[in-house]
Amino acid sequence: MSANAELLRLMEPQLRLGLPVLDEKSRRLVLGMVARAAGDGGTGAVARLTGASWQTVADGAAELESGQYAPQGRVRRPGGGRKKLAETDPGLVPALLALVTDSTRGDPESPLMWTTKSVKHLSDALAGQGHRCSPQTAWRLLHEQGFSTQANAKVMEGKQHLDRDAQFQYIAAQAKQHLAAGQPVISVDAKKKEQVGELAQAGAEWRPRGDPVRARDHSFPDREGGHAIPYGVYDVGANTGFVNVGTDHNTAALAAESVRRWWNMTGKGAYPAAGRLLVTCDAGGSNGWTNRAWKAGLAELAQETGLEITVCHFPPGTQCRCLSAANYPFAGLQPWVHDARYASVDRVI
Repeated sequence: MSANAELLRLMEPQLRLGLPVLDEKSRRLVLGMVARAAGDGGTGAVARLTGASWQTVADGAAELESGQYAPQGRVRRPGGGRKKLAETDPGLVPALLALVTDSTRGDPESPLMWTTKSVKHLSDALAGQGHRCSPQTAWRLLHEQGFSTQANAKVMEGKQHLDRDAQFQYIAAQAKQHLAAGQPVISVDAKKKEQVGELAQAGAEWRPRGDPVRARDHSFPDREGGHAIPYGVYDVGANTGFVNVGTDHNTAALAAESVRRWWNMTGKGAYPAAGRLLVTCDAGGSNGWTNRAWKAGLAELAQETGLEITVCHFPPGTQCRCLSAANYPFAGLQPWVHDARYASVDRVI
């Protein structure tokens, strides 16, 4: 006995109209209901008529016959649906953990771990070992095992002096004293070198629509254009910035000359009664605490201006030096420049 063809013909337009608006549970039961009404062969006929899976139609009919429906709020009975890969493949999770063990970082006692390998590479490696695992599944399994993706945390510090906090407090006290007395306080630092020329720069800026700044398609070094070395001077009291641009090397001569130009072009006009100058900076590079040329350059500036120049270097290795014509050891000597081709400075921004 075959399925009731007339019933199926009448139900076809109704099924095509109603099935798309039903949830999974309702569709399964409706398909089973029509299959039972169609008689023998109804399950296969309904599946061919609607394009549904034969198993879905059969499951719906079986639920109707047994009366064991999915509970309220669920579309399937507990345990229904496809098993997770971790259940069907018991070796999947151990294989995944073995792959990330050598790249796991962080405290092993911490409940939160992270890995540097991408889920795409992990899924490819698992597939090579015979484990079916998509990148999405690898991502889910890693999260279930307590992993997450994180950027590097810059929290590991080098050797620190026992009086590190006291050094910061001393520098802060020096700055407060100078500012309270109306004396200038500046912070100096060299910035990243930049190539000079029509070169593309990161970021975006506001311009008329369709009128971008034109730049070269490749940023190859231009020997004729050279590069610029910005050296910044920040006036703490006035909250203003001053940038001196060198075109050769980031040397102590550039650092000292930048302070000199700030004073001649801005500082002495803003602080006409100044007798002291406090300079704060880091402890290395062109203005490092062991750089003799930097000290000699400031001693020369102190002689020229009559200022008592105090330099405070921030930790690590904080040192403070009072550089004036009266008490600086090199005050009466010719400043020592370690590079005869010290940085030339051609413009001020």
